[in-house]
Amino acid sequence: MNSDASCWDTDYGRRGKLWGGSVNPLLTISPDSQVLELGCGNGKTLVHLVSRGFTVTAVDFSTHAATLSREVVRCSDRVDVAVADARLLPITSGSFQDCLAFHVIGHGTEQDRAKIAREASRVLADRGVLWFSEFSTEDMRAGTGTCVEPETYRRGTGICTHYFTEPEVRMLFCDLTCVHIGTRRWMMRVRGKDHIRAEIVAVFRKESRDNG
Repeated sequence: MNSDASCWDTDYGRRGKLWGGSVNPLLTISPDSQVLELGCGNGKTLVHLVSRGFTVTAVDFSTHAATLSREVVRCSDRVDVAVADARLLPITSGSFQDCLAFHVIGHGTEQDRAKIAREASRVLADRGVLWFSEFSTEDMRAGTGTCVEPETYRRGTGICTHYFTEPEVRMLFCDLTCVHIGTRRWMMRVRGKDHIRAEIVAVFRKESRDNG
């Protein structure tokens, strides 16, 4: 990925917990679902999943991130945290009913994003659901940093972020059925000025083979 593991390891090693705040509600995940989280980071979403009793496999290609995630869920026996690359998952096809991809695919190149999307689809069971969120081209940070690909920018840490459009997200997961897609917007005040944050949220379903 253009934001390689060494950049993330350096950032997690220096700053520790990078991500906090609210978590996607995940209201329609079945309680008995086998859940895969791609790019678990420091365990922000993982803690929420564990609190609701889900059985979760969480992966991140940063060793520091995986260590932080293990620490926050160390009392749970329903979670497996592994160091793995989302572009080539060491997971059997059709293993999970739900796959979470929250702000992970956007840190890859165009080629990497396509690889992760294919892997996410591959590991989903028939009728399995992919939960997606990434920043939109409307976001306040879009266009800031060094442009390395269209709508992809590298900032001071060396970590890159791609900013999506809704049609682009649909195309990325064109082999899945789009259940919902939309853009969530909110305001952030920085130095006395309001700026827009915007992320695209989407839900895709893998149709069973019997239904084509």
